Amino acid sequence: MKNLSVFVVVFLCHTAVSELFGQHGWTMQKHESGVQVYSKSTPGSDFKTVKTVCTLQTTLTRMAAILLDVMRTPEWVYGTKSCKLLKQESPSSLFYYAEMAMPWPVKNRDFIIRISVAQDPLTKVVTVIAENKPDYIPEKKGNIRILISSGKWTITPLVKGQLQVQYELHVDPGGQLPASIVNMFTYEGPYETFKNLPSRVPMTVYENQRLSFIRD
Repeated sequence: MKNLSVFVVVFLCHTAVSELFGQHGWTMQKHESGVQVYSKSTPGSDFKTVKTVCTLQTTLTRMAAILLDVMRTPEWVYGTKSCKLLKQESPSSLFYYAEMAMPWPVKNRDFIIRISVAQDPLTKVVTVIAENKPDYIPEKKGNIRILISSGKWTITPLVKGQLQVQYELHVDPGGQLPASIVNMFTYEGPYETFKNLPSRVPMTVYENQRLSFIRD
């Protein structure tokens, strides 16, 4: 059992290094303030997929609690104007609505997402899947509903209480926005969001969180 534990730790560390330095097909767009942002082409789409990576000193439970706390999303997720919980499907899954503020004269975008949290019992890696559900509620007048998006958080325990937090996002903002222009600035939102993320970790609201589906 001890040898197995050592193997798992070594495997996770090797995986983290591979993710950070062996980015097959990814192009680094920004590396600043401990945040790395990559992008790559997306098959069948003119809009690029973005991957953002950072390392945090926190617990898996606290990180999962932050991501499930969708009502506080506007406080740290770049460009979020408002967010509303639509349905708490289970302790580890929910539906929420969010509106993204866009610079004038571009119309605001909105979307409905179902997020679900799961943990690998052996590696303890936590995965949060964000599924787009554009027809869950009627469209809001004056906004453009995002019809195509997919997101995935991968939270990997490292050593000494550190986590590697990684987020992959592909979104087609819809409307008449040229992909060439969107792709030029697509990394700024994820970068600003991850730059805000460490400020969430010490918040007292997450201190005594207990999630039955997460094992630290």
